[in-house]
Amino acid sequence: MYLLYLDDAGSVKSANETHFVLSGICVFERQVHYLTSGLDDLAKQICPQDHEQLEFHGSHMLPGKGFWRSIRDKDERRKHIRNALAECRKLRGTWALFGVVVEKAAISPEDPIEFAFEQICSRFDAFLKRQFRMGNKQRGLIILDKSTRETRLQALATEFGKSGHRYGILHSLADVPMFVDSAATRAIQFADLVSYALWQKFERGDDQFFNVIGDSFDAEGGVVHGLLHRKSPTVFCDCPYCLTRGGRLI
Repeated sequence: MYLLYLDDAGSVKSANETHFVLSGICVFERQVHYLTSGLDDLAKQICPQDHEQLEFHGSHMLPGKGFWRSIRDKDERRKHIRNALAECRKLRGTWALFGVVVEKAAISPEDPIEFAFEQICSRFDAFLKRQFRMGNKQRGLIILDKSTRETRLQALATEFGKSGHRYGILHSLADVPMFVDSAATRAIQFADLVSYALWQKFERGDDQFFNVIGDSFDAEGGVVHGLLHRKSPTVFCDCPYCLTRGGRLI
């Protein structure tokens, strides 16, 4: 089974923020162990005395909150984020990143959360269908960080599987999304870092974290499918999604 771990970044309601992000990593079930081990090893290097309690959250690491306040050098904290993101490159076999970046004004009055979740489900389902055509007959499961949106997203996934969404019906998901505490799984913490990297690039114009993972989103034939950037057509963007579509709004 393929597991898609997701987390979000950005506030839908905040007028001071223009983007909402939902993203994460898709791994085969056996790969979870290796991703977890890699992040555990980094945690041991950073906080040997209490590495099991150390969590990787971009919004804590970069500004220096909680434990991360003890690392006074911001460049060192930046390095830890980059090193954690690079752990996905050590994975063997088939894996991919998925992400949806929504400029809220570009889809108003549509709900950015529902839009992003629908897109993620559709793209994950397409990935699973492609694997099926290649003989890899696996189903998928979406796992998200606990949030107040739990009930709504579960209902949406069920609806997509029964009556479909704007792009069709989901065929390859094994069950409704599962929700877990990020403290319990490094994979969700990694999804947090992916969303933070996207958030920093599109909201803040800082691409140093995105550059570590920018070429790891699901793609086929030179076209990026695993990343969607929904933006105003007047905004120029050099992200992999926009570049492979010649800047068109899709």
